[in-house]
Amino acid sequence: MYPELKGKVAVITGSGRSAGLGAAMARRLAAEGCRIVISDIGQSAGPETPPEAIGASDEMNAMVEEIRGLGAEAVAIACNVMEEGQVQALIDQTVAHFGRIDILVNNAGIGYIMKPIVEMEASDWDTVLGVNLRGVFLCTRAAARQMIKQGEGGRIINIASQAAKSGFPFAAGYCSSKHGLVGLTRVSAIEMGQHGITVNAICPNHVTTGLGAWQNEYFSKALGLSLDEYMAAMKNRIPLGRPGLQDDTAKACAFLCSDQAVYITGEAMNVSGGEEYH
Repeated sequence: MYPELKGKVAVITGSGRSAGLGAAMARRLAAEGCRIVISDIGQSAGPETPPEAIGASDEMNAMVEEIRGLGAEAVAIACNVMEEGQVQALIDQTVAHFGRIDILVNNAGIGYIMKPIVEMEASDWDTVLGVNLRGVFLCTRAAARQMIKQGEGGRIINIASQAAKSGFPFAAGYCSSKHGLVGLTRVSAIEMGQHGITVNAICPNHVTTGLGAWQNEYFSKALGLSLDEYMAAMKNRIPLGRPGLQDDTAKACAFLCSDQAVYITGEAMNVSGGEEYH
């Protein structure tokens, strides 16, 4: 659909789990002919482990093989996005392997620490904000420096959430981090426009990935509903009558990476079946 994407190098954080949003975006960009870097936290002995000693997980390697099976080039590079050295190593290793970076998809995030504010530990807050916001800042900064050096522009896509627009109970850290991500998207777009780099966010509503299934169980219990009742209520409030699919977000990502979106930057695009409209 977007022939101009053929040969572009795309780094997608949080893409090492086959059922996740990151994997769906990796498949979609691979189908367009992009060269793909599958990145996830991988296997590490801890935050002090040097980047060169971190290994890709079996699931990351399986994703690489799947992408190669689609006819695209792919490598796996493990990275904990909270660790500055590992983020720089991700970009350096991408350039060493493919010679450049054209697209960064900031997808890595935490959505499983859900507690009422009065029960939340400061460490819970720090972890969620660390991955969902600090991690995006570190990846954006490192990738943008390389894109500016290349002098040919680029695309940065931040995967936010409906929680970047609306509040939800028990999700103070998550909602705050995603609201902040929209702010970071806007500032990045302003600063990087002069370099031909567009920066946009995608705000999906609920998508039942592995994490999404856990969230369904958690929220239904927290609200005193059966799982069926919770899912029915969700469908009833979505004009298009269903929760989001991984491919819905993947299609939006491919569009924002394409030349069709060359004059779009600083946006927070809702992909929610009409559930979120501001």
